[in-house]
Amino acid sequence: MTKKQILIVNGPNLNLLGKREPEIYGHQTFEQYFEILRDKFESHVDLHYFQSNHEGALIDKIHEVGFTFDGIVLNAGGLTHTSIALADAIAAVKTPTVEVHISNVHAREEYRHHSFLSKNCIGIIIGFGLRGYDFAIQTFL
Repeated sequence: MTKKQILIVNGPNLNLLGKREPEIYGHQTFEQYFEILRDKFESHVDLHYFQSNHEGALIDKIHEVGFTFDGIVLNAGGLTHTSIALADAIAAVKTPTVEVHISNVHAREEYRHHSFLSKNCIGIIIGFGLRGYDFAIQTFL
């Protein structure tokens, strides 16, 4: 059985998970959670992780894997609500993308209620904390 190639992409400020607003995002770093995900899915998934605070780097990474990987799990952070270029990158590649948000963005500030990315994703997982990444990976299995 060939393992699925899945990339998790985290955008701006998500490198601060575990430190940033723990009442919203929790106390665990993403690197700690990523190891849990790798262990959980190791028999089915070759899991990769990329984080950047720079829009262009996120776009470049999506272009890099977007014709060869089986899935992209994307939490674009604040770029979700502002980046047409990131939405275009998702639309331009063949690899399906699941949009993930740790918090319930619809229970937060109004500007967080709109996503430029959603229309180009196969689904959206919102408000389940870090478990949302787990749910997203399962959609590709």
